[in-house]
Amino acid sequence: MRRDKNEKMKLSVPSTSKAVKGLDSLNDGKRVLEIEARAVMALIDRLDEKFSKAVDLLVRCKGKVVVSGMGKSGLIGQKIAATLASTGTSSFFLHPAEGVHGDLGMLARRDLLIAISNSGETQELLQLLPSVERMGIPVIALTGRMDSTLGKNSDIALDVSVTEEACPLGLAPTASTTAALALGDALAVALLQKRGFKEEDFALFHPGGTLGRRLLVKVKDLMHAGPEIPVVSETVGGMAAMLEMTAKKLGMTTVVDQDGNLMGVITDGDVRRFIQRGTDFAAATARELATQHAKTIGPDDLAAKAVEMMERFSITTLVVTEDGRTTLGVVHLHDLLKNGIV
Repeated sequence: MRRDKNEKMKLSVPSTSKAVKGLDSLNDGKRVLEIEARAVMALIDRLDEKFSKAVDLLVRCKGKVVVSGMGKSGLIGQKIAATLASTGTSSFFLHPAEGVHGDLGMLARRDLLIAISNSGETQELLQLLPSVERMGIPVIALTGRMDSTLGKNSDIALDVSVTEEACPLGLAPTASTTAALALGDALAVALLQKRGFKEEDFALFHPGGTLGRRLLVKVKDLMHAGPEIPVVSETVGGMAAMLEMTAKKLGMTTVVDQDGNLMGVITDGDVRRFIQRGTDFAAATARELATQHAKTIGPDDLAAKAVEMMERFSITTLVVTEDGRTTLGVVHLHDLLKNGIV
């Protein structure tokens, strides 16, 4: 029995070979990341006036920006086209093999082509060039060989060469595709800056999901207005204020002066703190209970701003006003959560 127990204990201890293999995998992962990081960092010193000219060429494009590449370069091209499209540049991906078999009809004379090929000798891509030239379409090349056929036959060639691939066999595109992707992002971001692209513009291309809601939904879209607004006069008693808070179910009420202007708010916390001080709650007025200088927000402010203010001041409601005095509504944290703003 003792021998069987010892044998089980031996089986539960990791073997040295497995531990070494695990360490090897960790080192392999770090090596890949280091190689790809160096490939991207090397692009920084390589950027020159040709990059600026490429951005200017993109700005002047009156048609669509068409991105093309084969294999892994094609996958990178699809991402670059998607990034351009989401940041205000009309763009799509053209598969070069499909292009030479009829899809060249997608191209028009006012378009621009971004061609991606590490070798610069991808045949399917090169076969597009004569037709592209006949249509007068400018070409920006992302290539690892500036003296390649693609590099020489482009209006602007940008160098995305790498000293080594992360693949130990030197076969699978790894660092080279990472460099091309990073430079594509650099073009897209420089282009949106050049065009003065703003958050509001970005929201128009992202109406769905959390991002769209944060950039499009305004406070007036979510606020409680009209009869839903909890409101009491500053002269009413504390019990009347509590009844209004209970009826409107927002955990607070606005307090207005004799002219109907906002003078403060009463929250559940205000009531608790007042009672804890031992003061006669039944004899108190709404003015005595209220926190003056309530936090307010405008109806046309983004709902995302309301979230930021609530987090900053550790509160759950904001009074919506036009001028800081006339109450238009109340927005609650629950409304923001329910609508996916948070």
